[in-house]
Amino acid sequence: MTGVPIDPAFRPAWPGLEPLRAWARQHPLPADLLLAFGVLGLSLVVGAQGPGPARQFLAAVVAVLLAALTFRRRFPLTVLAVTTAVALTLGLLGTSFPPTTVAVLVAVYTVAAHRDRYRVAAAAATVVALSAADLGGDTGLAVFVAHLVFGTAIVTAAFALGVTVRTRRAYLASLHDRAVRAERERDQESQIAAARERARIAREMHDIIAHNLSVMIALADGAAFAARTDAGQAEAAAKHVSATGRQALDEMHRLLSVLRGTGEDSPRAPQPGIDDIDDLVEQVRATGLPATWTVTGRRFPLPPTVELAVYRVAQEALTNVLKHAVAPTSAKIHLTYEDPLVTLEVLDDGRPAPVPVTTSDGHGLGGMRERASITGGAVEAGPRAGGGWLVRGRFGGRA
Repeated sequence: MTGVPIDPAFRPAWPGLEPLRAWARQHPLPADLLLAFGVLGLSLVVGAQGPGPARQFLAAVVAVLLAALTFRRRFPLTVLAVTTAVALTLGLLGTSFPPTTVAVLVAVYTVAAHRDRYRVAAAAATVVALSAADLGGDTGLAVFVAHLVFGTAIVTAAFALGVTVRTRRAYLASLHDRAVRAERERDQESQIAAARERARIAREMHDIIAHNLSVMIALADGAAFAARTDAGQAEAAAKHVSATGRQALDEMHRLLSVLRGTGEDSPRAPQPGIDDIDDLVEQVRATGLPATWTVTGRRFPLPPTVELAVYRVAQEALTNVLKHAVAPTSAKIHLTYEDPLVTLEVLDDGRPAPVPVTTSDGHGLGGMRERASITGGAVEAGPRAGGGWLVRGRFGGRA
């Protein structure tokens, strides 16, 4: 329960006895046996020093008290009834035997510490009544009242001590439960955070690798075709393949450096944003597919998370054009600023291939929607009325 504050009122009065209390909690039966033998020792001392019942009767009383106190935790109400009956019997016989009173007080304390307080109050009232009847006799009203007050005081003290122990035990148990629950919640939060981080890393890896590989494949196909007729064009395409591969390696290196927590420059490198869409368009143009990029509306500052989401959605949409569109002749990107929203549209005029855009692992269209939802936006995609495919995303949030 480290880290959970304990009210000073519930701290043990004698901290030095805490090891003994802990031992008694862990070994209740030996502790009760020790208590019972303590009462036995008191009984022997009292029986030897003053007048009392016959030794055989004293032995029977002591045996009953020992048996009762041994099982006081398991049957507290029964033990209270037995000890009270013994005390009443001795009182009716006109015999004062203090160990019996001690056993009754121990039973009252046990019931108060282990049972509901309302039942305990009824049991305590019964003990007080029996004590009054026992001690009243023919000694006069003054002595009767004195005995009643004294009996009520000691029974109430035992009752209050038991309730205090019960309350403290419940309080410490609640602290333990709170600590366990807090630790469990921390573990769950850590697992959720780890799952979110894994999903974020998966999205970044997918966006980086899928886009750059798609561009490199398109460039390599173009270079292979141009090598038959135009060596210069083939060489230019091969250089674009090399440049795209290096860019992919740089992005992967930056991402891995952030994940590992190593490197001084990579973690500080800015995430791609709207201004970097120009590079995406240039990469698509290098594959031989005409691409345009237009912006309308008055530009206003956006949070880095929104800019990254716009960039990644545009990147994924262009990747899908290269991977899935059949015979496209153009690709267009249009960004509209409408404070406080921005709308991104990526469209092409190719025929959709019979390959789903949304993969089973949550990337593709599912990844784009997830990115937009993080910023409070949404992404929708579908075929255009005049042919081709349209991806439209809306993102919100001023910086």
